[in-house]
Amino acid sequence: MIDRTPSRIAAFLAREYQAAQAAEDLGQIDRSWYHLERAHIVAQARLKPHCYSHWRMLALAFRQHDWTELRGQVLRLLLAPLGNASERLPIGNTGRSNVSAFAAMEIPADLSELIASTSPGTGGSSR
Repeated sequence: MIDRTPSRIAAFLAREYQAAQAAEDLGQIDRSWYHLERAHIVAQARLKPHCYSHWRMLALAFRQHDWTELRGQVLRLLLAPLGNASERLPIGNTGRSNVSAFAAMEIPADLSELIASTSPGTGGSSR
């Protein structure tokens, strides 16, 4: 399968995943979740990155023995393909189990700019 994620998005996701791992390595679990949530918001519109963001969240929940979050991530991994296929995604949702999987949320300004700059009609591609 060819990954059609725009390079700017892919680079952003790589940085966020690296930052999440670095924070976890330092025992800064809340900071790790922060970076994974930011990655989810940006990855959400693309199926493969969207599922991968939930996989990373599931893995962190497992390592932290957070079984509630782990169950929530399993559910989200099951729902993500349906949401992407139907294009009915809760835009801005952080992807965590502490928020409804169906709740749209405000997108932070820096992420909104990144998403807009890689959307159709702005010189980027959406998938």
